[in-house]
Amino acid sequence: MILRLYARALRLLRPDIRRAVVLAVANVGLGGLAVLEPVLFGRVVDALTRGAGPWPLIALWAALGVASIGGAAIVSLLADRMSHRRRLAAMNEAFDRAVTLPAPFVSEQGTGRIIRAMLTGGDALFALILSFFREQQPALVSLALLLPLAFWINPVLATVLLALAAVYVAASWLVVGKTETGQARVERHHQAVSSRIGDVIANVGVIQAYTRTRAEGSDLRAMTSRLLGAQYPVLSWWAVLMVMTRGASTLAMVSLFAAGALLLAAGQVTVGEIVSFIGFAGLLIARLDQLSASLARVFVQAPTLQGLFDLMDTRLVIADAPDAVPLVNVRGEVVFERVSHWFMDTHMGVFDIDLTVPAGAKVALVGASGAGKTTLMSLLQRQREPAVGRILIDGQDIRRATLSSLREAIGVVFQDAGLFNRSIADNLRLARPEATDAELEAAARAAEAHDFIMAKPGGYGFVIGEGGRLLSGGERQRLAIARAVLKNAPILILDEATSALDTVTEVKVKQALDAAAAGRTTFLIAHRLSTVVDADLIVVMEKGRIVESGRFDDLIARNGPFASLAEKGGWPGGSTAASRKPPVVALHG
Repeated sequence: MILRLYARALRLLRPDIRRAVVLAVANVGLGGLAVLEPVLFGRVVDALTRGAGPWPLIALWAALGVASIGGAAIVSLLADRMSHRRRLAAMNEAFDRAVTLPAPFVSEQGTGRIIRAMLTGGDALFALILSFFREQQPALVSLALLLPLAFWINPVLATVLLALAAVYVAASWLVVGKTETGQARVERHHQAVSSRIGDVIANVGVIQAYTRTRAEGSDLRAMTSRLLGAQYPVLSWWAVLMVMTRGASTLAMVSLFAAGALLLAAGQVTVGEIVSFIGFAGLLIARLDQLSASLARVFVQAPTLQGLFDLMDTRLVIADAPDAVPLVNVRGEVVFERVSHWFMDTHMGVFDIDLTVPAGAKVALVGASGAGKTTLMSLLQRQREPAVGRILIDGQDIRRATLSSLREAIGVVFQDAGLFNRSIADNLRLARPEATDAELEAAARAAEAHDFIMAKPGGYGFVIGEGGRLLSGGERQRLAIARAVLKNAPILILDEATSALDTVTEVKVKQALDAAAAGRTTFLIAHRLSTVVDADLIVVMEKGRIVESGRFDDLIARNGPFASLAEKGGWPGGSTAASRKPPVVALHG
């Protein structure tokens, strides 16, 4: 896993490949300078013991030291900048992928989990790239140069260094093997905690209203306790590694001095060479400690980094077909042909939907919760894909249309207004970024929103808070309606669009919606009589199937499922549709 992560992280350096190569070459030079320092130290000691002048060696030593310090500072700075660029580039790529994922997939994964993957995964990527150039590569270069040089100077003392290196590698390999599964479990606990915190903070008003603050805090403490329970064994193994490596380091130093003393007595080594080997041992221990600590951090962060890469690699369940073409000059005829879609491992979904909606028609979808109304509209927007059948707009299969053009052709007012912690103007311009102030005002007036907007501090510049929490429910819904009006799309979906409005405002907004829907294909998901009574067709759904359809008066007269729903909801009958035009919408039969 670790090698795969390294390979993936280093592939992300391609846009900075020249800088990366320069840093790698510089690190080779810095590694060589680090190895030369103990050699020069030993030569100076030998010169002093022989009574020779050490000054040329001291001058060379000083010059190489200055070059090493300056080079290390430059490499560190450049590596830091490059790591930040790659971190932010990866986070941007992950964000671009996240915002194009189907909304049901995002809901299933949880926003907290996805946000953690982007933010902490980006931090882990930064740490890996930075440590590779600032710590790991210099350490590896020093080790690669140090051991051959040590064997060339004195094989006996070099064997002691090699044994020390072997202990480090074996101990690290043991600990990695013991903790790999445990660290993955720790990351899953971290993701669960992040998801829980995001879920609670997003619904803090509900938590307070139901006096769940203490209970939620207790639940979170229980989750963090489980997190610690998974983390402690991993930390214990890394502590074992530190004990093993520290013991090996002490033993290596003692062994070097003992072997050096014996070799010196036998005339097989000089005092300077012993000093050089002590320097080699110090460098080796420092580099192995550095490498071990750096790799330990990478290992601990590996599951987090893998989460970032998994998000970046998530293949869109819904994507443009290779031969996709834009929808152009959309009139708004919508046809469902034998459409079925079911949720995995359930009996829920929509089944055998046949429905033709001419351009400009108004269709009301009614039925109990879970009947499939919203699922049917998510299929129209390609938030989901039919398992069977197809959906056509103006005769074009929407799977052969580009997603951007499809969604540009559809305006939606959600039951949840879906507002951002931005100004009112910014929220409206999500529909059309190029809209003028006059167009914003016209859309707001159409949705009966202009007056309350102007009553806010700053008017259209008023920042409405997360989810629009600084607005009332009715104000949020009217703002969402204004946004849909501004989009001016040929197809309009109203998902309980007037559910949060008082009776007086609803009458005004319904007039605005009727005007906005004129000439547009409109799908209404609603239960209120005032919303569906004048629909061109009412489609009644039960358990994902169309069980009845017709005009309002006709359905009431049949005394079928719709009449039953109307009676339960207190809907009166009447002859409101008696004088209307003939039906303009037909079900396939």
